[in-house]
Amino acid sequence: MDLLLSKEFLNPIWLSFKVATIAGIIVILLGTVAGRILSRKSFRGKSIIETILMLPMVLPPTVVGFLLIIIFGKNSLIGQAIEWLFNQPIIFTWWAAVLASIVVAFPLMYQSAKSAFQGINLDIEEAARLDGANEWQIFLFVTIPLASKVLIAGSVLSFARALGEFGATLMFAGNIPGKTQTIPTAIYLAIDSGNMQLAWMWVISIVVLSFIMLLFVRTKQN
Repeated sequence: MDLLLSKEFLNPIWLSFKVATIAGIIVILLGTVAGRILSRKSFRGKSIIETILMLPMVLPPTVVGFLLIIIFGKNSLIGQAIEWLFNQPIIFTWWAAVLASIVVAFPLMYQSAKSAFQGINLDIEEAARLDGANEWQIFLFVTIPLASKVLIAGSVLSFARALGEFGATLMFAGNIPGKTQTIPTAIYLAIDSGNMQLAWMWVISIVVLSFIMLLFVRTKQN
């Protein structure tokens, strides 16, 4: 019980939830907008853009982490701009974990949103236009409610993916206890140091959380 209530056990759980929540909100917003736009638009280069958006789903996490270091590291223009604005680099901070989680979770939300919007009968939206609704009202009060079941499922799966992110986070944010250590990286360190009791506690925690989220998605789909 003392270990269960200790900072050593609770800190990675709290950080994982904080990272996954922030990443999840950003992914839901970006994925929904991107899914809505690309589900209805046809233009030259669309397939290339969609392939790039989906690429993190099939790339090894270490490759994603490596690319994040290259793009946001101290030697890049973006990394230097971030360091100038915030007086510190983003790498090896918990914000790096957020960014890594956004990149790997985005494809799930984007694909869910795109499928949801493609499944909507356009005649319903057209009827709302004829009744005088503007595009923003149609999107909020017609499109979103009709796609809500799939959007909710995509949101939960994206959150779960962000919560379980390991490889890119380890490379880009590191595994600093109390600072950037999430549940997956904490499990890795606990096993590596032979602390199986602590590793089991984190494993059980994330398995239970993942089971609950997947069960929620299944019930929403039925």
